Amino acid sequence: MKKQLFMIGMLSAFIMAHGAVQADTLSDIKAHKVIKVAIDLGNPPFGFKGPNLEAEGYDVNTAQLLAQDLGVKLEIVPTTGPNRIPFLISKRADIVISTLAVTPERQQVIDFSMPYAAVLNVLAAPVSMNIHTPADLAGKRIAATRGTTNDVAVTKVAPPSAQIVRFDDEATTLTSVTSGQVKLVAQNPAMVKLMNEKNPALHLESKFTLKEISFGVGVRKGDTDLKNWINGWIKTNLKNGKLNQFYKKYNGVDLPEKITNAS
Repeated sequence: MKKQLFMIGMLSAFIMAHGAVQADTLSDIKAHKVIKVAIDLGNPPFGFKGPNLEAEGYDVNTAQLLAQDLGVKLEIVPTTGPNRIPFLISKRADIVISTLAVTPERQQVIDFSMPYAAVLNVLAAPVSMNIHTPADLAGKRIAATRGTTNDVAVTKVAPPSAQIVRFDDEATTLTSVTSGQVKLVAQNPAMVKLMNEKNPALHLESKFTLKEISFGVGVRKGDTDLKNWINGWIKTNLKNGKLNQFYKKYNGVDLPEKITNAS
């Protein structure tokens, strides 16, 4: 967690030192007819590889539709949670569509579109474990993906004697729990469901909610035209139900009302 905050601080200092340059990434994307989108493909159901190794998931479908409506080719830039913002700042990606939660710390470094999705952060553990509040985490080992909002949320409430076991990407966190290496996990309900499907003997359940978070599309500071275009695109596709269709396909429920009402 400290490492992630340090990275954000360094990126923020870089931007302040050089100024928030007015960019025209939208024109560049149209000129080159390609948009490079950073997506974590080890983060189901938002991004993952299907049976034929094709990219799937809510964020993938969202990026595919955005590229289609923009009239350009989609180039997915595979990333992990900690690398999403560095990839954007270094221009390896034009935008980030990868469960990127809108937080004050991140807003110092990059800009966000209006929310296009939301999800709960929950603390999950086996049904047999008597856990109801953060105080019950005392002395427990809890898996979390480093630098994510799940990590931040559980770190904030966990007692000093709890041990947060941090992994560098969602895929490794999933493996650590399904293999029995760590029994408790800070995650979203869809990932908890997937863990149970991969190992039914886990009997994981959500014990309590850590936080409800909204996801935005990450854009670089100064990319005002691109951000405005994406905001208009999100409003349109919330109104016509296409984003909700993707969300329900992969999460089994509709988008939260606070997201759809924003359109």
